[in-house]
Amino acid sequence: MLELGQTPEAPAGDLIKDSTEATFMADVVEVSQTTPVIVDFWAPWCGPCKTLGPALEAAVTKAGGRVKMVKVDVDQNQAIAAQLRIQSIPTVYAFFQGQPVDGFQGALPQSEVDAFVERVAALGGEEEGGLADAIAAAEEMLAEGAAADAAQTFAAIIQEDAENAAAYAGLARSYLALDDADQAEAILNGAPAAISSAPEIEAVHAQLELARQAESAGPVAELRNAVEASPADHQARFDLATALHASGDVQGAVDELLELFRRDREWNDAAAKTQLFKIFDALPPQDPIALNGRRRLSSLIFA
Repeated sequence: MLELGQTPEAPAGDLIKDSTEATFMADVVEVSQTTPVIVDFWAPWCGPCKTLGPALEAAVTKAGGRVKMVKVDVDQNQAIAAQLRIQSIPTVYAFFQGQPVDGFQGALPQSEVDAFVERVAALGGEEEGGLADAIAAAEEMLAEGAAADAAQTFAAIIQEDAENAAAYAGLARSYLALDDADQAEAILNGAPAAISSAPEIEAVHAQLELARQAESAGPVAELRNAVEASPADHQARFDLATALHASGDVQGAVDELLELFRRDREWNDAAAKTQLFKIFDALPPQDPIALNGRRRLSSLIFA
């Protein structure tokens, strides 16, 4: 495992590297046009950085080239830190197609680092081999409304590969499509521990929570009137976002939650940010609403 400030050994190839103000555009912005890049902003005196840096490196190496990592010493590259409004370290940004699309501050447990790296790696759109064709066929069935057939196919894949996270997630989503949230939840809870925190599984957990919320969502028109009458009524705005999402207006829900976060990011234990991440996690990694929403939220967080 690499120490902070070291140059990666040969086996890491060009997956992990240090960057400077002179090379940042080439190392991050240009590379991210085709491959997601995770940028770790650190400093030698930062204690948590010494834990997070190696954890990120391990996860990036494990991803096998689907994502790259760049390390930036903020003491030596203050212009970059200022431009990206780095207010504390460690701060991590993920770039894809030249834009920041995700990020976090502070050290995280290895499991959360792994999930973050896998989520970023998924932006590149690469699929694993093996049963990928069968999974693609099942996904097509589900997209075309043949949820029962999709469920059978996903179940067959699980018989072949008992730790296939995509198949477990697909099976759960099939039951959600069949309006059987209880069975979907049972499938998620029954997933092997080795894949229980996989991004695909986490995404369906988010979809399930949103589906439960939709069951008690109020009328959109009534809630919109309440927000217009009292823009500072944060609960009404949050309820409006829930109702919009339940009605299928995901963009509208995101817009209202971002406005709520802008007005009071700490309201109700940061409920707006929590709900936004839940919506983003429920969407495919490359969904425009998720990508744009994460960028807008990051801009608010680091403003």
